[in-house]
Amino acid sequence: MTPPQDAPPYHDDLDATLAEAWRLLREGVDDAGSAFHTPAVATVTADGLPAVRTVILRGADPAARVLRFYTDGRAAKVAEIAARPRIVLHVYQPGPEIQLRLDCLATVHGHDAPADAAWQAVPQGGRDNYRADPAPATPIPDPHAAGLLPADENPDAGRAFFRVVEAQVLALEWLLLAKAGQRRARFSWPEGRLEGTWLVP
Repeated sequence: MTPPQDAPPYHDDLDATLAEAWRLLREGVDDAGSAFHTPAVATVTADGLPAVRTVILRGADPAARVLRFYTDGRAAKVAEIAARPRIVLHVYQPGPEIQLRLDCLATVHGHDAPADAAWQAVPQGGRDNYRADPAPATPIPDPHAAGLLPADENPDAGRAFFRVVEAQVLALEWLLLAKAGQRRARFSWPEGRLEGTWLVP
């Protein structure tokens, strides 16, 4: 069947759909205006409850199937990932209406080469985010009670709390809500082998 004229080129092509998903993720790393720049990340708390927050996508490697974001080592999600490393990333982009759900296995890097390399690329203004005092999510009496740990003219102040989360994509689910026809697909890599299938939207 010939797709409608207004259908995107990946509309009826599984391989092209997967390529488009990774293109959007890679684009989101550098494009602050893209919905893919700020995915939501879901973890499980120590109480067994779901926890969702927004992060900034810092890296997307299709060949390795790895997504990266940064966090403060004192943030709750670091302990949550350590206890239960399976996480889910979610992105929704209006116009075209695309939803991605990514089932991942996460690793937190702190005092190692991946974190060191990432820290070197963080500008000074960004480094200040890791000098929060007291720690993120600490209750305070008013919004002026929060401050920054002293930098002492040290460009690496805050490095002790800087973490890189690498999320290995185990499965990717795509949903396209298009006038030309809705499309849903799922991709997974059992034992490193790509399997893709269309799903009922």
